[in-house]
Amino acid sequence: MIRVAINGYGRIGRSVLRALYENGYRDNIQIVAINELSNLDTISYLTRYDTTHGRFPLPVSCDDDALRIGEDLIQCFSESEPENIDWKQLNIDMLLECSGSFSSSDQAKLYVEAGVSRMLLSQPADSEVDATIVYGFNESEIEPFHTIVSAASCTTNCLIPILEGVEHLVGIEQGMTQTIHSAMNDQPIIDAYHKNDLRLTRSAMSSIIPVDTGLSKGIQRLMPELGSKIACNALRVPTINVSAIDLVIRTKKPVTVEQVNACFDALSVGKYKNIVGFTKEPHASVDFNHDARSVIVDGTQTQVVDGRLIKLLCWFDNEWGYANRMLDVASYWGHKISK
Repeated sequence: MIRVAINGYGRIGRSVLRALYENGYRDNIQIVAINELSNLDTISYLTRYDTTHGRFPLPVSCDDDALRIGEDLIQCFSESEPENIDWKQLNIDMLLECSGSFSSSDQAKLYVEAGVSRMLLSQPADSEVDATIVYGFNESEIEPFHTIVSAASCTTNCLIPILEGVEHLVGIEQGMTQTIHSAMNDQPIIDAYHKNDLRLTRSAMSSIIPVDTGLSKGIQRLMPELGSKIACNALRVPTINVSAIDLVIRTKKPVTVEQVNACFDALSVGKYKNIVGFTKEPHASVDFNHDARSVIVDGTQTQVVDGRLIKLLCWFDNEWGYANRMLDVASYWGHKISK
């Protein structure tokens, strides 16, 4: 059993807590604290009711300065500065950083300096962190002595197993990805001001909006053999959850649709069981809401042109799938710590 705290209780933070109770992680992970700038009544309410993932399966209530879930008591804080919490007194093994505000090792080190012994980031980070992990692909790189680890991004967790599968099957010469991502909370419902990106001033519910993505950097870090062979673009679309990656790859060797689909069907029951899925049913995005897998390859959409140009459609629940992978990484890291 490892003791963890959650910093930032937004879409990913709440999904992490909910997944812990719904999917069996509670057997070896205990959440003892939450730091969130909102008030406790709102924290309790948004834990009980969720438009995307439904009602919470256990009783939730407020208990002084704590959140009570069933018989578990989770201490709650509302601090913007790391040093304002006595992290050592909480006796936590790991902080799950889910605010999305810390993408550099220097920022994350503020929590280490304040007494956090280990920190797992819910977003891509710079190359100075100890490791960037996609569970199922490279979790063995985590060491007990690591301090700051990134669980990459939802798109990286979706794409890396697919690229690895194609690379092993027929080799990759070049590729392009188009991420079709559900709207996020950095977008306004109606046109409003945004600090950096003028496109993100526009209504999330009225337009398909191009956005920047660092996915290609994540691919280069995790699969350096691909170098700069994969280019990546992204769009935000007016749905509240479930996203897709439209992937086009030029292969080194000829391949057929049947061989490509057989590859991912095999991965879904082999190395990447419960992480990669494969389907040949006719689906819409909503069918993958609350799906804990990192990616589901839609075999009905697989195409091959001239033997060496593959087109794939890869679905993923950008909230729930990623939250489950964060807990997988935390559990694996905790297991190494306890040895």
